[in-house]
Amino acid sequence: MPYRRTPRVQARLSASRERILSAALAIVAEHGYAGCSVAAVARRAGVATGSVYRHFPAKADLVTEVFRTAAQREVDAVTRAAVLELTAAEAVAAVIETFAGRAMRAPRMAYALLAEPVDPAVEAERLVFRRAYAEAFAGIVTRGVAAGELPAQDVDVSAAALVGALGEALTGPLAAGASGTPARDGTADLILFAQRSIGAHP
Repeated sequence: MPYRRTPRVQARLSASRERILSAALAIVAEHGYAGCSVAAVARRAGVATGSVYRHFPAKADLVTEVFRTAAQREVDAVTRAAVLELTAAEAVAAVIETFAGRAMRAPRMAYALLAEPVDPAVEAERLVFRRAYAEAFAGIVTRGVAAGELPAQDVDVSAAALVGALGEALTGPLAAGASGTPARDGTADLILFAQRSIGAHP
């Protein structure tokens, strides 16, 4: 008869996995992926390195899960910001204020999510989450065009361009912030650029 884990054993394993993941998230937020070694995570979580490998067979598996968890939090925050009651101009402003504001408050983590060199598996996850951000912008633009607030346009192109512009504009300031240098907050300029690029009236 194959061994089956009891609920107590499963709960203990789940708690151990969450502790390891929380430790890894904290390390990336402080030091980026470069500082997120398996040994450092094990020390932070208070477990043996073998315990880390039990839950994440390779470091790439661990950092991919760290990225996925952290990035999903940002996507959720952006999605909540784009409420249906806002005009297109207001919604774009709300999304950018949310995204940029959260990034500037945690530049080391934001830089890790946006631009830090990573394993191919994490880079693939970046593409998934870029599409999620693009979908948020696409929804805003689609509603704006339908309501007559925006001119007709290729929604997918506009949404992808907004995501690209946002990431590119923030990478430099976030890199500076991650290294401890005060970074200029260009959120207001980003909002104005985004609104103009889709034909919204600020």
